[in-house]
Amino acid sequence: MTAVLSTAGLSVRFGGVRAVDDVDVVVEEGQLVGLIGPNGAGKTTFVDAITGFVRYTGRAELDGRDLAGLPPHARARRGLARTWQSTELFDDLSVRENLMVAAERPSWLALAAELVGRPSGDDTATNRALDLLEIGSLADAMPSELTQGQRKLVGVARAIAMGPRLLCLDEPAAGLDTHESEELGRQLRQIADAGTATLLIDHDMGLVLTICDRIVVLEFGKVIAAGSPDEVRRDPLVVKAYLGGAATAAAAAVDERDAGEVSA
Repeated sequence: MTAVLSTAGLSVRFGGVRAVDDVDVVVEEGQLVGLIGPNGAGKTTFVDAITGFVRYTGRAELDGRDLAGLPPHARARRGLARTWQSTELFDDLSVRENLMVAAERPSWLALAAELVGRPSGDDTATNRALDLLEIGSLADAMPSELTQGQRKLVGVARAIAMGPRLLCLDEPAAGLDTHESEELGRQLRQIADAGTATLLIDHDMGLVLTICDRIVVLEFGKVIAAGSPDEVRRDPLVVKAYLGGAATAAAAAVDERDAGEVSA
């Protein structure tokens, strides 16, 4: 498979503190990779680095092209899209209009057309994102009318509308109930299966262990484990540093689900 994202020795320093320390991560075409670890492990800082919001040393590549020196907007144009822990939508725009803003690729020709009252562009990317997340029924709703779970889905859809090569999701399941989290997980899996490489940060271990192809675990900015969900959930270092009792519960839930699928 082709590597969409590849980092080698990526490190971020804040003064004398190494928030991210020599991290290697690869996300391949159509792959869903989880990035987990305790609070303060460096997960969001890693995403901030690859998307251009903090300085780093080491190397980060998108589709084999070095991202060094590129500001966030230039990285976004190359295909790096992200969501934030707090889903901020344009409250005076409908859901469809929120997605259209993200999908827009301004050009002088488009600007000239709008100035004379003939808007250019099409809704292809917007409609694809609405269909992929199965939220077409919300297209004309205003953000104030949405539930927390729906707002999260719109935030993901907005990033999808950008047509990303890599989608970085920061805590998309935060604040969701069990049903909403399961539904989100199903749709994130569909996004990856449709070909969009995805990097997922989340503390919902049931979600991460169920839908990810691979998982990378950070502690104090360092990678302490990487592998399949089954390998990671049973890794003694991971259990000790992060999962603890949650590992047992999550593993049991996944085993119960797998057993149900086999018996069915």
